Amino acid sequence: MKVLVLGSGGREHALCWKLAESKKVSKVYCAPGNGGTKEIAQNIDIEPEDIEKLMEFVLKERIDLTIVGPENPLVMGIVDRFKEKGLRIFGANKKSAQLEGSKSYAKEFMEKYNIPTAKYKRFTDSQEAINELDSFNYPLVIKADGLCLGKGVVICNSREEAIVCISDFMEDRVFGASGETIIIEEFLEGVEASLLCFVSKGKLIPMESAKDYKQIYEGDTGPNTGGVGCFSPNPLFTEELERDVEEKILNRIELGLEEEKLDYDGILFIGLMITESGPKVLEFNVRFGDPETEVLMPRLESDLVDIIEKTLDGDLKKEDLIWKSEKCVTVVATSKGYPGKYEKGKGITGLKDVDKNIVVFHNGTIEKDGMIYTNGGRVISVTALGNTLEEARDIIYKNLGIIKFDGMYYRRDIAKIEYLPIK
Repeated sequence: MKVLVLGSGGREHALCWKLAESKKVSKVYCAPGNGGTKEIAQNIDIEPEDIEKLMEFVLKERIDLTIVGPENPLVMGIVDRFKEKGLRIFGANKKSAQLEGSKSYAKEFMEKYNIPTAKYKRFTDSQEAINELDSFNYPLVIKADGLCLGKGVVICNSREEAIVCISDFMEDRVFGASGETIIIEEFLEGVEASLLCFVSKGKLIPMESAKDYKQIYEGDTGPNTGGVGCFSPNPLFTEELERDVEEKILNRIELGLEEEKLDYDGILFIGLMITESGPKVLEFNVRFGDPETEVLMPRLESDLVDIIEKTLDGDLKKEDLIWKSEKCVTVVATSKGYPGKYEKGKGITGLKDVDKNIVVFHNGTIEKDGMIYTNGGRVISVTALGNTLEEARDIIYKNLGIIKFDGMYYRRDIAKIEYLPIK
């Protein structure tokens, strides 16, 4: 079968890499892809948001399955359009994609179905938001309501910082229309965890757990990014916590999906904060996480095509997901200045010189005349399996010394986190 993956990041590279292993797959396409996907798939020069052009390509090439990587086309309704044409596609429909496309919609969903989350207020007027700041303690969290590529969340430690953030979002429109509405919510103390689930006819089938790192600097400091490191499994996910998450979160989400008629076949990414009072939901995404996908795909023993087909057919069961016992770590190398302004077009060396047990997923690269260049803020995800997290991270950091590009930066503390005790 022919499979098309939409997107150009490390997530899409990891999906293409896993799909290429399948005996069912004769050819993988990636639109638009990057310098890494070009080695295992045929890159197609079509942007994921160009829905009509993508449909033309799928019909012409007789693509059997399309997998949507990024959130934008999902929010735009690509799944609905493909299904109108009878095309097989994996992802959330437009209505369901609101769970990611609107943070206020997601918070209202959680509130309605009694899903544990941070207390919050929604604002469409900047002055009203400023006037309400005194009803929160510090630090507090301000979120742009719409899609911001993982950057529309700011932790404010004072009233002054909060006022600046509100002004940036709502007056200066640093995130455009995505910041016209904002959420102000309480800051949750704890440790973050990521749980991705396959959604099949409204039923949630969890994948293995993961832990990502969003802040750019070591010690979880600095501005939020799209994710600069990750590992799986997350040691926080004890049997007790899994039961807690299933009863208080997953079961209630399933009820909400049924009641709201959010009947899609795709992915639900649940961002969790593990607090001393139990797990709480930070956010929903309706697609594979990045960089979580880079550590989950190497650990997945099962055929990804089999899993997706069973998901679409409503036949997926938990036992269909078979995982390697090995741990997996990825460290993201970024461009100088990211998540702020950064330069592109820096030549990357050493990619062919890394150890054989290293996988380098490309996040933001482009290939020209046989040379790979930087083409984004997050550039590459250097990934390895190991019997322990320490073994995997040691392999990665040794090999990160081999890879070079001008302005290359990466955190040196990935997979070395201190955990809060779970009570």
